[in-house]
Amino acid sequence: MATAGSAGTEIWPLWEVFVRAGRGLSHVHVGSLHASDAELAVRNARDLYTRRSEGVSIWVVPSDAITTSDPDSKGAFFESPAGKNFRHATYYTASEGVSHL
Repeated sequence: MATAGSAGTEIWPLWEVFVRAGRGLSHVHVGSLHASDAELAVRNARDLYTRRSEGVSIWVVPSDAITTSDPDSKGAFFESPAGKNFRHATYYTASEGVSHL
């Protein structure tokens, strides 16, 4: 998985690091790091991003395994199709006497 660099040195793959701060919370992207394998990536992530016991769980994902949307196409990608406003909660009115909505 590692490739040779210009000076003949080994370049480790890039990993994206996600940390969950507490039970019931979502994992949040905290940064990236290079490591030779997943086990080392988790250990390095622990040392780099949870030094003060900030996390209860760490995920590491190879950067090349992540697929993203195009930021330049965000308007067309995230807009609701015309005539489909019923998909938004603002389309509906709350019923009287229902206090928990």
